Amino acid sequence: MKRKLEIMDTTLRDGEQTSGVSFSVSEKLTLAKLLLEELKVDRIEVASARVSEGEFEAVKQISQWAKEKGCLNKVEVLTFVDGGVSIDWMNQVGAKVQNLLTKGSLNHLTHQLKKTPEQHFSDIAKTIALAAESNIETNVYLEDWSNGMRNSKEYVFQYLDFLTQQPVKRILLPDTLGVLTHTETFDFISETVARYPNSHFDFHGHNDYDLGVANVMEAVKGGCHGLHLTVNGMGERAGNAPMASAVAVINDFLTDVDINVNESSLFKVSKLVSAFTGVGIPYNKPIVGDNVFTQTAGIHADGDNKNNLYFNDLLPERFGRKRKYALGKTSGKANIQKNLQELGLTLNDDELKKVTQRIIELGDKKERVTKEDLPYIISDILDSGSYQQKVFIKSYVLTHSKGLRPSTTVSLEINGELLEAHAQGDGQYDAFMNAIRKLYVSKKIELPKLIDYAVRIPPGSNSDALCETIITWQNNNKEFITRGLDSDQTVSAIKATEKMLNII
Repeated sequence: MKRKLEIMDTTLRDGEQTSGVSFSVSEKLTLAKLLLEELKVDRIEVASARVSEGEFEAVKQISQWAKEKGCLNKVEVLTFVDGGVSIDWMNQVGAKVQNLLTKGSLNHLTHQLKKTPEQHFSDIAKTIALAAESNIETNVYLEDWSNGMRNSKEYVFQYLDFLTQQPVKRILLPDTLGVLTHTETFDFISETVARYPNSHFDFHGHNDYDLGVANVMEAVKGGCHGLHLTVNGMGERAGNAPMASAVAVINDFLTDVDINVNESSLFKVSKLVSAFTGVGIPYNKPIVGDNVFTQTAGIHADGDNKNNLYFNDLLPERFGRKRKYALGKTSGKANIQKNLQELGLTLNDDELKKVTQRIIELGDKKERVTKEDLPYIISDILDSGSYQQKVFIKSYVLTHSKGLRPSTTVSLEINGELLEAHAQGDGQYDAFMNAIRKLYVSKKIELPKLIDYAVRIPPGSNSDALCETIITWQNNNKEFITRGLDSDQTVSAIKATEKMLNII
């Protein structure tokens, strides 16, 4: 039989200690519902008592909703040893589970509270009794427990000897300053669990050394009964142990335990928390980052076509996501074919070779080429194959300065002859066209008339997107269209014009 492991999400309390982050009342209520009903965590810690009017209203609304849903015992609030002030606050908002903050190291007790262990224990006993009188369930945090186990273990066990005799449901063991190594986490948790086999212990990890997930693994191996995690690893300083990574690790490597968390909702919840907080998710953040299921190298895409050689157990579908194949200078034909399949497009070998080369060229200039860029690239390639190139725009200088007319100097090669001209215009492209006209007037050739000029970028793109310029020309009462493609709008128009010069 697998042993049950509780997951407590503390994004709304400890995660809110991320610098610059504060959830509104409606955001807290929305996330509380999502965490419990869709992500299906076992418990949520939603606020600290007595902090603000906003916290008061948020916990009140969450408690009302949870009571109606029959899950009020899953909503927890951080409280303090304050002579009953926190208990009164809990009664007013309707919350029924307190996570009482106490001192888990002799250093904190001596220098912050300036009390003896016996005095502290007496105060805690009174607070627990007050909670019981109001039918409030008590869990207890041992703040700075990790340093307590390192430097004052006798005090920690003296405290636990007392605490395990109190009407306490869970004992919460935080690595408050994120100082533990994975070996210490295992040793401290396993020693504590073995000494008090009838008590429930949660581990609360921080990520100051980027060991949050490793410490979570070792805490579970050491026999802890619950974990405290946050969405996107939010929290004070370097944050808390991240929910998504911890869940994936538990499901894949700690198969003797069972958790309720719904993996397929991790990405959705992650995105919503990022939107509410304004804290972006790093592209390379495991499980929820934009790039973590994206293959960039062509050899990897080729391997995926051959028995999924580059797949691992972290399949994107587990988390409600899809595998992507990036397009850029390291792309091979396999990457491009994967994207073409998604778009429902097919190319012959020669066209695919040209498109591949074009993407590599664009990748050298522009870091990101998207799947949505592909139809424009294909259109550009096929358009370029409709004529034999004899005219080359060798070089140009475009200037645009406030108070001065835009100007262009252009160097053009026509049938091997190099020509140069300078002109001004109403804009950079107009100046460019005026310079080209000068050269063609000297050759006694009349250029077609520009009758339409359209610019497109792929839907949903950013300011660095590939830009397609489509120009309609009229020559001897006949119209024809040329296209240019580049990340710079003016350059894409110049490329469309170069094609026109080769067609006439």
